[in-house]
Amino acid sequence: MVSVTRAVFGDLPLGAGTVEKFQLQSDQLRVDIISWGCTITALEVKDRQGRASDVVLGFDELEGYLQKQPYFGAVVGRVANRIAKGTFTLDGKEYKLAVNNGPNSLHGGVKGFDKVLWTPRVLSNGVEFSRVSPDGEEGYPGELKVWVTYTLDGGELVVNYRAQASQTTPVNLTNHSYFNLAGQGVGDFWVETRPEKWRHGPPRGSPNIYDHEVTIEADAFLPVDEVLIPTGEIASVQGTAFDLRKPVELGKHLQEFHVNGFDHNFCLKGSKEKRFCARVHHAGSGRVLEVYTTQPGVQFYTGNFLDGTLKGKSGAVYPKHSGFCLETQSWPDAVNQPHFPPVLLKPGEEYDHTTWFKFSVA
Repeated sequence: MVSVTRAVFGDLPLGAGTVEKFQLQSDQLRVDIISWGCTITALEVKDRQGRASDVVLGFDELEGYLQKQPYFGAVVGRVANRIAKGTFTLDGKEYKLAVNNGPNSLHGGVKGFDKVLWTPRVLSNGVEFSRVSPDGEEGYPGELKVWVTYTLDGGELVVNYRAQASQTTPVNLTNHSYFNLAGQGVGDFWVETRPEKWRHGPPRGSPNIYDHEVTIEADAFLPVDEVLIPTGEIASVQGTAFDLRKPVELGKHLQEFHVNGFDHNFCLKGSKEKRFCARVHHAGSGRVLEVYTTQPGVQFYTGNFLDGTLKGKSGAVYPKHSGFCLETQSWPDAVNQPHFPPVLLKPGEEYDHTTWFKFSVA
């Protein structure tokens, strides 16, 4: 059984609307999602002792999500990831997008899908959000109708994305949750000053993800240039730091290969069927996350740009490498790289992709 409750999360400035929070609960998971950016704000998972911890980074209040922050938990679009120089050509016409990441356009532009209020509809086992992205929004052609549905099934959170376009446009949607299976970061503020508020002893959690074991089922990855745009090469993972086909302990692996972290697309075996993508195991708590998807790629990102300046939930700080993202999606800059899997949605077609986040204990 899944219960779904709704409550007010906060009001947008200048009377721009009320943001609601939807809490989905099964016997194994509890997920909080808000209508601002379809954002997952909390995800509680039990460890091997049966103790629940929140395993996603984020904020307690709406204000946190309205400030400049790195897309914690949000749905990003119209096109997730980077488009080189914020331009692409379609049917002989050049489109110029908002440039918001060095010389590139990232995650839909200055005001992407993460920074808008969506319309919710409660389902028996989840919630569906919808919106219409108007023609020309952030420079993209055509009107786009979008539906994002979150449902719970036991220990599985299922995210489905659908879209329909009035004219041909690139579409690439994903969720940008940052996970830490030990429990989202420990807050200095709590640890030092608030022992009287500890209900079950001091907060657990970890300031980094180095003790996570990661597996990604991919034989190839996309090398990138200095501004993180794919070079066009589809490279074998064999013998490189990107060979994650067998489990690696993240901290040791980064040290061994002298890499600063991951922010790369891993190429999945292309088909529209559900298939295994990645597995992350946290030995300390026993928590396991398995990801399945219909998408052709997954961006594995290790929070390289987090720097401890944002105050998160319960006063937690989020330093570099304090969370990881597994953003199932189409390949970055695909609209400019014709040999990549296509990202164009034409009128009369439907964009329809699903990702499954399955939690368990080992």
